[in-house]
Amino acid sequence: MEGYNCFGCAPNNEAGVKMEFYEDGDEVISIWKPQPQFQGWIDTLHGGIQAVLLDEICAWVVLRKLQTTGVTSKMETRYMKPVNTNDSHIVLKASIKESKRNIVFIEAAIYNNKEELCTKALCTYFTFPQEKAKEEMHFLSCEVEPEEIIPLI
Repeated sequence: MEGYNCFGCAPNNEAGVKMEFYEDGDEVISIWKPQPQFQGWIDTLHGGIQAVLLDEICAWVVLRKLQTTGVTSKMETRYMKPVNTNDSHIVLKASIKESKRNIVFIEAAIYNNKEELCTKALCTYFTFPQEKAKEEMHFLSCEVEPEEIIPLI
């Protein structure tokens, strides 16, 4: 879409993190390569970038699982283990924990390349009715291929 330049997922945003997403049952997954320009301390992924990654995957849970859009109204993040910017990859996973009318609680986590839990978040999303998502946010649907395969790392 013209003008689309999301920091989290737009493939042509030079400054962005360019996340891609896959679906596995109830979860949305992203495999992402940490890069030195996103570090905070030496060889450590900046906490703000981790929050971006977690918030973005939660947004994609709303897009894919609920077929609508929404906005983050609250995000609780717990940093438990540093994420190394030299790791070959990290894995993010997110799924719906609970839904109450138009409020959705989504759990998300970052795992390092040793599959250790590093960071977790609980995002509260205010979701829009599908008609509003279509008219105001230009969201039509979030379709995927019938048999999407996660690429080998």
